[in-house]
Amino acid sequence: MAGPMDADPEAPVAIGVSRRALVRGAVRGALAGSAGLGVSALLDLNAARTMAQPLENAQPRAAPEARPVTFEAVAERAERLAAADYRPQPADLPPELAALDYDAFQAIRFRPEATVPLGPRFSLQPFHRGNLHAKRVEIFLQSRDGVRPFGYDPASFDLGPALQGRRYPASLGYAGFRIAHGFDAGQPGNHEEFLVFLGASYFRIRGRGQTYGLSARGVAVNTGLPQGEEFPDFTTFWIDVPDGDAGAITILALLDGPSLAGAYRFAVTPGDPSRVAVETALFPRRPVSALGLAPLTSMFLFGENGPAIRGAEPFDDFRPQVHDSDGLLVQTPGDRLWRPLVNGRAAPQISSFRAAPLEGFGLMQRERRFAAYLDVQARHEDRPGLWVTPTEGFGAGAVRLFEIPSRTEATDNIVAAFVPEASVAAGKPLRLAYALATVGPEPVPAIAPPLARVVSTRVGSAERLRPTNPPSPQRRLYAIDFEGPGLPEDPKAAIDVALSATAGALVEPYAERVPQTGGWRLYVEFRPPESRPAGEVVLRARLSHAGRVITETWDAVA
Repeated sequence: MAGPMDADPEAPVAIGVSRRALVRGAVRGALAGSAGLGVSALLDLNAARTMAQPLENAQPRAAPEARPVTFEAVAERAERLAAADYRPQPADLPPELAALDYDAFQAIRFRPEATVPLGPRFSLQPFHRGNLHAKRVEIFLQSRDGVRPFGYDPASFDLGPALQGRRYPASLGYAGFRIAHGFDAGQPGNHEEFLVFLGASYFRIRGRGQTYGLSARGVAVNTGLPQGEEFPDFTTFWIDVPDGDAGAITILALLDGPSLAGAYRFAVTPGDPSRVAVETALFPRRPVSALGLAPLTSMFLFGENGPAIRGAEPFDDFRPQVHDSDGLLVQTPGDRLWRPLVNGRAAPQISSFRAAPLEGFGLMQRERRFAAYLDVQARHEDRPGLWVTPTEGFGAGAVRLFEIPSRTEATDNIVAAFVPEASVAAGKPLRLAYALATVGPEPVPAIAPPLARVVSTRVGSAERLRPTNPPSPQRRLYAIDFEGPGLPEDPKAAIDVALSATAGALVEPYAERVPQTGGWRLYVEFRPPESRPAGEVVLRARLSHAGRVITETWDAVA
């Protein structure tokens, strides 16, 4: 499900640039029988870039009182929480903050001169509570000298016209925070925002030169199940102030929700790519039917895999494509599979890709040309993919993909997560570790071996010479483009095509080199069965040359 990640992390900007505020959030009950959390808030995907240089006197005023908190200490706290009944946060948001409409909430601005330095290379700005962001998170800054609570300071905000003259106590707290980094070591004061924690267990990260796109989150609980999805919250954060000129920052987080509690350690290294080493200990209070690990959430409105897909409706839009991600990539020891995303079906699509063991998965944004989007402000071509590499505790299971029908780019309608095969029982803790890496143009070292990639999937009528009106649904032509290393340059090279369909038939495959791109294109016609099976038909194809597999496996639902 989509979730409550989005608010307005618009950082102060040192230069005037064109910007668009893009509303994004969740749709309650978008999956059949589910109970998602409806959220709609503003996120500047474009210009939320350069933080003002932090002031020397911007440190919180409270004195350190304790030794730094460790991951194990947070895990012990989570275990104690899970042993007791769940206690939701009190509904203590002042009524005038809860009653703010969208525009009034967006008028609240953090004052750039109050930016909090975290060593010379990092800085922090918090988010105000209000509107849909009602829940409070506790934030602590810690160093070798101890732990310093970061309390609410009313002088740090311009509350806007609707709240003019209001003041709130330190107990109000914050809704979340964003962190900026000086990517250029030669200009340590030039900080660019790259990381946001806001809403439930959601966080966003981008690499250098990228704009915000998809989200990650700590955990997904019962996504798409009839009993409804649950959104645990990060309730407390401990942020380590980096020593000296360190290029990485560590954040500890405590998670709590009705079904489980947990501890997280995020070791974040911004750059190109940005990387996050995640360690977590989860403590279930009660059995969890479907526990999604390393979940990713994104938006796909329409693209190359568009209205020619059976059941998908067209979009009336001047832009050729609109999406934060255009496909799911899943890697196992024997294969790497690419599933293009689809939107516009009448009902949610849930797909499962067994992976035992899982080597990696991610939601990618492979289309990197401006001409594919023609959106000057949204800059979809610069949005990152995220690649998950398990390192501990995943075991047997499957990557699940949820494609939720959506008619607006304001909704995150794509979810991918690893769901363990083993049941999750109350009182049975889980220890996990994995790495996240932002992905721009491919190939990238994090995704190996260097197979040729699926870069586009197009579908249309196979009746090109003698078309009928309307086109027959019994003859559909797929054109699949592959690009990347390992493809032969000789257009006469013998290419072997492996095909499969769970029903019906893929017939008359033909592969040819595309001189304009240096890649290869596979044409294949799909002829569905006379009566459709209860489920959808899964199609697969890949190319080989000289006895060696040279491409990913293309996977699609017909």
